[in-house]
Amino acid sequence: MRRSWRAVETFAEKDFYLDEFHDKSLLIALRLTDWLIAPGRLAVIEALATLLRNATRLVLLVETDHSPGEQRRIGTLVQRLARAGHTPPVTPVHLALVPASREERCLQLWDVLRTSPLAVGLWQRATPLDLERAAQQLAVGLHVYKLVYLDAAGGLVRDGTTLSCLTESTLHELLQAEPTTATLTARRPLLVAIHAALAGGVTSVSLCPLAGVGEELFTYEGCGTLFTRAEYCQIEKLGLDDFHEVERLLGRVEQAGYLKPRTPQETARLLLYGYSARLGPASMGPAGFCALLPYPEEHAAELAGLFTITRYQGEGVGGRIVEALVQEGQRQGLRYVFACTTQAGAQRLFVRQGFQRVAPEAVAAAKWQGYDAARRAEVTVYRRNLTPALPVGDQPVASTMAGEVGRF
Repeated sequence: MRRSWRAVETFAEKDFYLDEFHDKSLLIALRLTDWLIAPGRLAVIEALATLLRNATRLVLLVETDHSPGEQRRIGTLVQRLARAGHTPPVTPVHLALVPASREERCLQLWDVLRTSPLAVGLWQRATPLDLERAAQQLAVGLHVYKLVYLDAAGGLVRDGTTLSCLTESTLHELLQAEPTTATLTARRPLLVAIHAALAGGVTSVSLCPLAGVGEELFTYEGCGTLFTRAEYCQIEKLGLDDFHEVERLLGRVEQAGYLKPRTPQETARLLLYGYSARLGPASMGPAGFCALLPYPEEHAAELAGLFTITRYQGEGVGGRIVEALVQEGQRQGLRYVFACTTQAGAQRLFVRQGFQRVAPEAVAAAKWQGYDAARRAEVTVYRRNLTPALPVGDQPVASTMAGEVGRF
């Protein structure tokens, strides 16, 4: 049942990412030699065609030796992609047959993109400028929204574990340190190119295997390493324009069993008092969420509905959300904040953030009005006393909504 749910949810998650990529430009770089041996080539075409049908501009940069055999295969690839993406046929642009500047290459591609959402650039194999740097220079020159390297080796691995998400500053630190493994040493030129792309203004870069591009672009978990420009996690109060997206996310989290089911009115109150965490610009979507539900009669508030997107678990997002809301509670002059959870991971998080486990009676009585008795017996309650930064005064509107925390 879990596998079946995951398949349904993976498809549904596309909505969030298609919204993000709508009317944006993505540059995809791959080697034809990898394409010819990659499993699931039809899945790759479908992922890229999905972007085209989504009104996403796509620049496909393919490394080739320009032999007749490879030219035929590229022609077949481009025809199938254009047909599946419902775009007119395009002629690949040879970008490296004659000496040219970055500006000239960018203008060649723009000449195609004037009339088509798809441009295909061919890069000569074994030229002084390798594919990684060529893709980086084009991505920066055209200022695309996202750069994707499709690489047979997949995402970045350290100590046997794939690094799911790295910020520009973390990547910089990694490059400055002495390489610890042969894998990192061999991929250093690629990492340098990725860092240069982020420093040059590209919003994010993905590194993944060819067959995993759909999972990388359209799911929370991804299938490689996501590199972002953000140097820290930004916590912001939700606005009306965020409500639809976050409400859908909360629905997914509840279906997964990480949060208690809520009525539409209860969910609406979460949104009204909600905060989102982002590791990049607003268009990238939230990395996590939590609401700060007020209990004015107690000069207290509850942290409810806490979750982090699967991909960002382990990146400290949950802790940053909790600490930001603790600081907000202090700013509001609250006496304490509290949270309820049934999950061991969330319990450890609250302990790390300075919360103490308490009896249910140690928090606002209004929390338990109409609360299911069986569920109350299952949840653990954590409280953190505050030193108000402001005198208790103008408090938020009362709320009696219940909520637990979870991770998605």
